[in-house]
Amino acid sequence: MATTLGAATAPAMAGTAPATQAATVCPAGWGSVGKTNSASTAGHYVTNARTGRHDCYDRFVIDVPGAPADQLGYSVRYVDQLIQDPTGHRIPVSGGAILEVIVRAPAYDIDSGTPTYPGRAGKLLPGVNLTGYRTFRDAKFAGTFEGQSQFGLGLRARLPFRVLQQAGHLVVDVAHTW
Repeated sequence: MATTLGAATAPAMAGTAPATQAATVCPAGWGSVGKTNSASTAGHYVTNARTGRHDCYDRFVIDVPGAPADQLGYSVRYVDQLIQDPTGHRIPVSGGAILEVIVRAPAYDIDSGTPTYPGRAGKLLPGVNLTGYRTFRDAKFAGTFEGQSQFGLGLRARLPFRVLQQAGHLVVDVAHTW
């Protein structure tokens, strides 16, 4: 009982360190040079495109269910304008930089012609709300042509990015800072 009383009467600040928040260590070394994998994603289709916020980066994910990671082809690069393939039409994308993301999978079933992704060329991505994102400013679907689907991400600035191939998903992470 004496120990409890003694502890209760000690000054509140004595022997306590201020609470500190653990520092977030962000990945480094991504760079901003275009990244490509020429693999073919035959027989698999784009079904969704979505975004997510993380401590160090904003994430863009294209879902291609059933596609093995090593067969998920892509091209991701900075462009001055998002130009729709094959029409040559410019699709306006807001932000200080534009990241073009091409996944080598169509957004329709090639046997039936039925769309597998509800996006419309030149329009915002369905279901994507970029409010509160640190890096992403805009996200547009450019269309699908000859077995590949094209997207444009409007970014705050030209920032480093990485591309991850995962089974059924192409992931593009764009850093918040250099």
